[in-house]
Amino acid sequence: MTDKITLTIPKKKNIALIAHDGKKAELIAWCKENTEILKKHFLCGTGTTARMIADATDLPVRGYNSGPLGGDQQIGAKIVEGKIDFVIFFSDPLTAAPHDPDVKALMRIVQVYDIPFANNKATADFLIRSSLMDEEYNHDVINFQQNIEQRAHTLPNK
Repeated sequence: MTDKITLTIPKKKNIALIAHDGKKAELIAWCKENTEILKKHFLCGTGTTARMIADATDLPVRGYNSGPLGGDQQIGAKIVEGKIDFVIFFSDPLTAAPHDPDVKALMRIVQVYDIPFANNKATADFLIRSSLMDEEYNHDVINFQQNIEQRAHTLPNK
């Protein structure tokens, strides 16, 4: 068994759209500017953000729970399941978020699964205009099954 496995981000990306309250208007404006690109992909997001984007742009956006009510964790779970492979999260670094541990957990999952992640407009602009947006992208991640088997053999049995 190998230490890495290859995952494929498809040509039609599964993009999660998330924004803290102070950044929702900025994300909505960004979605309006990029509607022609975004409409080629499957979109989802945390509750309020997804609803506001859908209402303002007519883009179909599947909504999960609001971030503080577990939406960030739902998106993280979808990343683990291979159902989300790209995250745009306009976070507000100047305002404390009550669900900050959930946000950090989401960012950790994004790193573990090596998927594109933009936490501000400039990064989102660079990512969405990348030539990779129109093609499949293969990337290597840890072989999770092998990691579980190795851990099971190294931890003491009681």
